[in-house]
Amino acid sequence: MIEVKPYRNNQNTKREQVEQMFDSIAPKYDFLNRFLSLGIDQIWRKRAIQSISKVKPKHILDVATGTADLAIATLSLNPEKVIGVDISNNMLDVGRKKIGAKKLDDRIELKQADSKQLPFDDNKFDAITVAFGVRNFEFLQDGLNEMYRVTRSGGMVAVLEFSKPKRFPFKHLYQFYFKFILPVWGGFISKSKEAYTYLPESVNQFPEGEHFAAYLKAAGYQQIKINPLTFGVCTLYTAIK
Repeated sequence: MIEVKPYRNNQNTKREQVEQMFDSIAPKYDFLNRFLSLGIDQIWRKRAIQSISKVKPKHILDVATGTADLAIATLSLNPEKVIGVDISNNMLDVGRKKIGAKKLDDRIELKQADSKQLPFDDNKFDAITVAFGVRNFEFLQDGLNEMYRVTRSGGMVAVLEFSKPKRFPFKHLYQFYFKFILPVWGGFISKSKEAYTYLPESVNQFPEGEHFAAYLKAAGYQQIKINPLTFGVCTLYTAIK
């Protein structure tokens, strides 16, 4: 797997560059999500939440939580506690404001942390979610290993990640949008050309489908399911510990 970084002429690690990138686009991130996905991202998140409902989770960890959209949405399952972690403090600050405005501080906690070293005990969480974050892991297998470590036996993981449609004509429409429309509008609105050039490049290099399932299996997860959504634009991966 070729490592893709946001800033080509920057010697910082991928983790440092990803943190810098998300810090820079945090104020516009939620708007761009809705605008560039036509609101479909909210449907995808609901599918992920529905998938973990079968384990009736009381303690949920949302990795790469960003502005806490998914963490907030998981409250529909009535958990006792949701913890969201992310490397970008600016993204977390946006999330904290949303949580405070909704008076959810007692139910959701946000922490700055790296997926490679999660600051939690073994077997702590009933369910772990990640929405569009595993592409950004500097060390994909290490991050998944850590997620497995903090999942309880019988607990569940749900990962949403972009993928590439395979069928004509949607495949070609998607490629045109991803290469030419998204980088222009995303860069213009966010004022970060790199962030929305990095997005399609990182999707193209991500080991999707069975290839990503192999990483989940190597971490120790079982009963791995691969569920393409919206003609394969996004894929929902679920697995059990």
